[in-house]
Amino acid sequence: MKNTSFESIVISWLMQDGWQIFVPILDHGHQTDLLISDGPNYYRVQVKTLDASGDAHIVQNRWENSDVDVVIFFARNSNWGYLTPAFEEQERPLNHQGHRKFMQNKKDFLREFHQL
Repeated sequence: MKNTSFESIVISWLMQDGWQIFVPILDHGHQTDLLISDGPNYYRVQVKTLDASGDAHIVQNRWENSDVDVVIFFARNSNWGYLTPAFEEQERPLNHQGHRKFMQNKKDFLREFHQL
């Protein structure tokens, strides 16, 4: 249930920021947890939860051959997460250049989200 609660948190933060949020009823391998829109543009978002002990934690590409735009990682056992454009490599460290670390609060998340 904690994975679902992180999706709900992201939905809440993005709605409060003015985004339209669509939640797929059935994924069918599209690897899309959320579809978000600022009006003219749509983005596919994947929300992942992980047990990470630090910023150098290696994450696996679980969205290969999909159209995911953004992946949001939440550290289940801590108070931080990372935002990243979907990458093509099989794996990467969380602290890879271009990934955005955020503390698990709306202000920090939105600041980093807008930097993507």
